Amino acid sequence: MNLIGKPWGIRYKRMLFFLSRMKSTAGYRSLSMDSETLPSFKRKRASFRNCLVSGFSTELLEVVSEEPSLNVLFIPGNPGVVSFYKEFVESLYEQLEGSASITAIGHISHSKEDLAFGRLFSLQEQINHKVDFIKERQNKHLPIILVGHSIGSYVCLDLLKRFPEQVIFVVLLYPFLTVNTSSLKQSVLAVLSRSSLLGASISYFWALLGSFPMLISRALVRGLVGQSWSRTAVDAACSSLLKYHTVRNALFMAKSEFKELAGEPDWGFMKENVKQITFLFGDDDHWSPLSFYEERGLPK
Repeated sequence: MNLIGKPWGIRYKRMLFFLSRMKSTAGYRSLSMDSETLPSFKRKRASFRNCLVSGFSTELLEVVSEEPSLNVLFIPGNPGVVSFYKEFVESLYEQLEGSASITAIGHISHSKEDLAFGRLFSLQEQINHKVDFIKERQNKHLPIILVGHSIGSYVCLDLLKRFPEQVIFVVLLYPFLTVNTSSLKQSVLAVLSRSSLLGASISYFWALLGSFPMLISRALVRGLVGQSWSRTAVDAACSSLLKYHTVRNALFMAKSEFKELAGEPDWGFMKENVKQITFLFGDDDHWSPLSFYEERGLPK
């Protein structure tokens, strides 16, 4: 369900197009899709910090601009471990040439430590968490561009409805907006997420893998699921994903996702705001097959 599960090669060229849309939307010079050279702007390392949002400790991954003209808020998929997206956030800042501050906000309890003391959070609770973050943010005078991945795209559309004056553009990457009933993977995951016993068993298994020395955990993650992952993504999985509370929360959130996304998305809202929304689809992505949206007349 995460971008890091796919090779980065073609994705970077696709992202250049979306970044150019973002810059032109905010009144900046557009980047060319045909350009083979990256901007000369020096990449800045992203930093991690924790802050209280909705009364819960929340992991943030940030690259702060000295003179931002806008804020980019990135909403991850599920699991919502922000360290997975470190290279992406740094690249995004570089492509925008420092014109925007970039913030990736993690989901509650999708983190290294269980600071919610075993509590499980639904999709709607995670959405409310992001609403509170926007309400409490600094630089409220600056416009916001939302970037969402997978279920994070669904969250972004909800935020656009709630903050139409602040959000000027939304980029949806491999969006998960409705259940794909023809997907075997989704059907299996739906069954697993509905069973408390299976959910606990799976969570304990992944936590067991995380109890090994880091060298062994890295090898297991790369061998089981991360053959194409970067070193950063593998380390993120070992430090934050191989935790009982993270996996348990990811499955509980998935359970509420399948329930809430069982119906049709709000096509009317997307069509009304088509000038503020752009999509990136993957041909082999069972969470958001392009054909599914073409059949429903989604504006291109």
